[in-house]
Amino acid sequence: MFDSFRARLIATVITLVAVTAGLVAVTSYALVRNSLRGQLVDDAVARAEFNLTVLATTEQLPGDADREAFEASGLADRFLLRGTGGVYVEFSDGPAFSSSPRLLAAGALLSADLRDIVAGSSYGYEFLALDEQPNLVVAGRRPPAGPDFYFFDSAADVEDALTQLARILTIAGLGIVILGALGAGLIARRVLRPVAFAGEAAGRMAEGDLSVRLPAERADELGRLAIAFNQMAGSLEQQVGALVEAREREQRFVADVSHELRTPLTALVNEAARLHDRLDELPDTDRRVGEMLVADVGRLSALVEDLLEISRLDASPAEPDVSPVDVSPFLEAVIADRHPGATLRVDHTIGSIATDRRSLERIVGNLLDNAGVHAPGSPVAVTVEAGAGELKIAVSDRGPGVLSDELPRLFDRFYKTDSSRQGGSGLGLAIARQHARRAGGELTVRAGKPAGLVFELRLPVTESLQPGDPAEKPLSHPIGQENIHPRGTQ
Repeated sequence: MFDSFRARLIATVITLVAVTAGLVAVTSYALVRNSLRGQLVDDAVARAEFNLTVLATTEQLPGDADREAFEASGLADRFLLRGTGGVYVEFSDGPAFSSSPRLLAAGALLSADLRDIVAGSSYGYEFLALDEQPNLVVAGRRPPAGPDFYFFDSAADVEDALTQLARILTIAGLGIVILGALGAGLIARRVLRPVAFAGEAAGRMAEGDLSVRLPAERADELGRLAIAFNQMAGSLEQQVGALVEAREREQRFVADVSHELRTPLTALVNEAARLHDRLDELPDTDRRVGEMLVADVGRLSALVEDLLEISRLDASPAEPDVSPVDVSPFLEAVIADRHPGATLRVDHTIGSIATDRRSLERIVGNLLDNAGVHAPGSPVAVTVEAGAGELKIAVSDRGPGVLSDELPRLFDRFYKTDSSRQGGSGLGLAIARQHARRAGGELTVRAGKPAGLVFELRLPVTESLQPGDPAEKPLSHPIGQENIHPRGTQ
């Protein structure tokens, strides 16, 4: 819920508004409650002092008076006429007096603290509920020895007012929180709008649009951020443009050099072929030099052909030329031409597929060449399986393999690993990957178990694979038949 900065900002603002409204409501309620109750207490204490010092004098009520003497004095009526809600009197001897039946239980409700204050000849008060109604009790002892008077005044009006105030403050607080939430949404939208623009611009830049810029119309931190983003985008656009130009120059240079080399190289190949046919006529020393020359011319020819092909793929990769390919016979022919010692295992459900024949031949052929160069003498297996909407072709060897951190770089052009995997032009795997992508697939590599490498080609299949032979069969030509096992065994 709070994964986005917008949600966290809105939640923070709402929390601050709610806490502020709560503090204001609690403080307001406390001040009003103290004021109303304080006024009620002040009036009740003043009335009690007047009752005890002016009305209940010793002339009106003797010091040793009991309940009957108090009732005869008429003081209770005079207290009630002056606004007292009720009076409860305790004498040193005899039963207490109550001005109304509801005060009969007052003696049991009065707290010990209030009685202690009264015993010390001081005025005290407390709030208590009598018949579930709030009351203020103001107590005092007529000097010097009593009796003890407890004057009751209703606090219902004050408590009702406080209850109403609490209700109003609660409703007002909720309203403030709702308004704060709406305001937080508007604020977040306004404040984060530049951030949203920046995120959208960054996304467009990640997709390759280096011309995107942010409006720098503000003078605050977000405005400075927009300026810095635009400067970064401009610098990146220049650098990427320079890199693209450099790559295009490099590609043109490679293509031009390869093209220029092709004509003299053709002559060299022809001359080397004639020399190869007459090597037996040369002396031993010259024969060795001739063999080295023929091999070097062959490697140079292969390198130039690879350079020309990768230049064509870089310049304008043509659309794949899709045609039906019968998988098993096709791969048998490629293996016989590029690595006759390899074994082939094809899922019996796979027959004909629609793909680019030349790209598939180049990919599998280059993988077999790579295995022959870097894993000489080790078993090489080609396995074909049908996946979910795709064809999987794996070429595995049992060679020395490479370090795990070198695996991602095997498809880099001219990349060389350690001495155990030297040889070749360094372009075969890069060309194979480009052909795989040209055909709409992907070529990956992983470490084999227990050793070696496994290259896996995944090609999308848009048509149903036509069933082929009901079971695997040995290849019709001797290309490692002794290593072929039934499907499901190793």
